[in-house]
Amino acid sequence: MKSIISRDNPRYKELKQLADSSQARRKAGRTLLDGVHLCEAYLQHLGMPVMCVASESARQHGEVAAILAQCETGRVANIILPDALYHALSQVEQGVGLLFVIDTPQVSAQAALTTSAVLLDGLQDPGNLGSILRSAAAAGITEVFCSVGTAFAWSPKVLRAGMGAHFLLTIHENVDLAALMASASVPVLATSSHATRQVYEINLAQAHAWLFGHEGQGVSQALMQLATQHVAIPHVGKMESLNVAASAAVCFFEQVRQTLQQR
Repeated sequence: MKSIISRDNPRYKELKQLADSSQARRKAGRTLLDGVHLCEAYLQHLGMPVMCVASESARQHGEVAAILAQCETGRVANIILPDALYHALSQVEQGVGLLFVIDTPQVSAQAALTTSAVLLDGLQDPGNLGSILRSAAAAGITEVFCSVGTAFAWSPKVLRAGMGAHFLLTIHENVDLAALMASASVPVLATSSHATRQVYEINLAQAHAWLFGHEGQGVSQALMQLATQHVAIPHVGKMESLNVAASAAVCFFEQVRQTLQQR
């Protein structure tokens, strides 16, 4: 266990870059997990991190102390920071002071779309992306394909919104969605307020891929034309549309409902 007390320490400077810069995270191939819940989920599903970082005030906290001991047993570098230096890294207000540094998973491109999946076209909001990942994992969907221009799935904000879902998913980034859809062996469904059939009228008991797009512009016209079918989510209130993350959850769990009925 090593204490760092200076902002000028080279290792602290590296941590600060990972905390502040998406470009630095992509270049290093690493990201930060912020908080006990995410760190525990990572240990459970993927194993040891590259580094464990705790604040001085948190090191005696029961859960943090247990994780520090587990990491030390696993020969992971444990770093203790004064609270002021730690809080400059963390984006969680009033959280327990624990961070993991992890390697961002490197996923090779999948040649064909053959199972239930989520396709995301230019989704921008980290909270929406994290929520969709969380809903997908809860619905048993394990493949996610993100187009160029979609928010970085492994940013700290997306990770916090995902609540550990990342560790249950295979997330492909910078994907050519048009090429993927052209070779798909499962139907690709896109939601549209102009669709004539409701999502509840479609047989979803088999594998389907779901296509969702940018919060304001939606799915591009080119990809909408490649979708197997457009479906509508019916409304009875006066709102024009649902948030994209809410729409995704409705679709995923209608698929779950139908699948469970078939068992």
